[in-house]
Amino acid sequence: MLHKKKALTLRMNTDFGTILLKGPVTPEQLDELEIYDQLDAFRPPLQQLEALKEIASLDEGRIIVALKDNNIIGYVTFLYPDPIERWSTFKMKNLIELGAIEIAKDYRGLHLGSKLIELSVRDPFMDNYIIISTEYYWHWDINETKLSVWEYRKIMEKMMNAGGLQPAPTNDPEIMSHPANCLMVRIGKNVKEEDRQLFDKLRFLND
Repeated sequence: MLHKKKALTLRMNTDFGTILLKGPVTPEQLDELEIYDQLDAFRPPLQQLEALKEIASLDEGRIIVALKDNNIIGYVTFLYPDPIERWSTFKMKNLIELGAIEIAKDYRGLHLGSKLIELSVRDPFMDNYIIISTEYYWHWDINETKLSVWEYRKIMEKMMNAGGLQPAPTNDPEIMSHPANCLMVRIGKNVKEEDRQLFDKLRFLND
């Protein structure tokens, strides 16, 4: 299933100058980069950079970055679901999770999140995968944006739509715990019918 990761690039001309979107990047490439000090949603920036290197070193791990000069100002990660989560129950080798996406506050409003996700799925090999993203409102920086839960949900959904991810029903207790939470899914055109059916079973475990 896994293949040699061929990097894709996209240049964006913005009011901040040229921003380069690139990936999947290797741990060695990440060693040559610095990380913007506002990328601290999950852990302190330097620790986050180390975490990105760890993901990039995984066979299935994919990191797409947005760069201003030599600085990472945004990123999106793809990797297998956490072994303790329901999404790894069947150990599907073609099920990959959009694990995290973060954009530095100074560079928001440029649609970098959407562009990163769009670039991520431009690799034809991603059509072999079922991509999921679990959206929980308590992970959203609602206080920072001053948006309501539903306004933020609409933004997240639009951003995921850029990569072809659509809301999908599930009986997962965490997602069902709040109506703004959702499971976003993109099923690649090369995914076999038996894997689609297995994923349907996964979405409604014990139903």
